[in-house]
Amino acid sequence: MKKTVKTVIRITLLVIAAAIVGINVYSINASRLAGDSVPMPFGVGAAVVLSGSMEPELSVGDLLFVKASEDYEVGDVVVYQSGRMAVTHRIVSLTEDEVIAKGDANNTEDDPITPEQIKGEVVFAIPLVGYVANAIKSPIGTLCVLALAVLLLERSFHVDKQKDSEELAAIKAEIERLKQQNDN
Repeated sequence: MKKTVKTVIRITLLVIAAAIVGINVYSINASRLAGDSVPMPFGVGAAVVLSGSMEPELSVGDLLFVKASEDYEVGDVVVYQSGRMAVTHRIVSLTEDEVIAKGDANNTEDDPITPEQIKGEVVFAIPLVGYVANAIKSPIGTLCVLALAVLLLERSFHVDKQKDSEELAAIKAEIERLKQQNDN
């Protein structure tokens, strides 16, 4: 039973590490090659708040989950592509061809954008987790995640091997004791 639990934990650890690496590779390719600051596979993406323009609703370091939509309304907090950068602001004016957004803490509206520039609407935010997400997304962060996964797996296998060796030594000692007892 213990070995099954350990196997499940090991597989889970490997899946999480592989998912982090896969997402990072995908994100890096999307942003560097395609200029897409918020990749939206399956219509869902994540972004990190980088400025205080949406205070007090959103703070620097918040991790945002964004969902693509066909219908945006005035008052929606959206993430849109501005050059190679993602901007998270509230829609203050909306026509069929033009969207005006503004940060809640800003005094002026943003330059007009097209509806096509909107990546999606902010569905929910997790405070401060964006700092961790940005750290993990960095090349050094990705290497640290991989190194930690390898170290944890190696440690787990080492403990199992040591226990097996101890059990084998105990069995050998018992066999020797039984042999000596039988010889007497």
